[in-house]
Amino acid sequence: MDVEETPLPGIGIRKEITVATGRRVGVVIHRDGRSELIVSRLDDPDASLVSVPLTVEEAAGLGSLLGGAQLVAQLTAEHRDIPGVRTEQALIEPTSPFSGRTLGDTQLRTRTGASIVAILRSGEVLPSPTPDFGIRTGDVLVIVGTADGLAAAAEILHPR
Repeated sequence: MDVEETPLPGIGIRKEITVATGRRVGVVIHRDGRSELIVSRLDDPDASLVSVPLTVEEAAGLGSLLGGAQLVAQLTAEHRDIPGVRTEQALIEPTSPFSGRTLGDTQLRTRTGASIVAILRSGEVLPSPTPDFGIRTGDVLVIVGTADGLAAAAEILHPR
């Protein structure tokens, strides 16, 4: 898939991909560091149907979510032949009791049998995190386990 980059004089740069529907989806990165998610109109690919301003944290979170989908799909395919093993992702929200704490503080493996196999942060995959790894709001934890273990992990990370 090709990423098309278009300089926007006095503004910044637009980076887009063309998806299967023919619509362009991308970001405008402004010179001052701001960014916005853009979606083109089908009848005019140079005109935006949607433009959503994003904070730095929101852009990083969105990048992690999108990158996470690819990683989860890959892990799911690898676990296809292992009955009972599933892969899910959990976004660390500001309300999580573990935002600002370490992975070891969760005791997730001990309490649920599920394992955190990677962290997605700011569009980067951080594989095999250690117990002293610091969790931040916006991180996406990639967790492997049984259905019960994953449900218990979700409850620990985001209690009701």
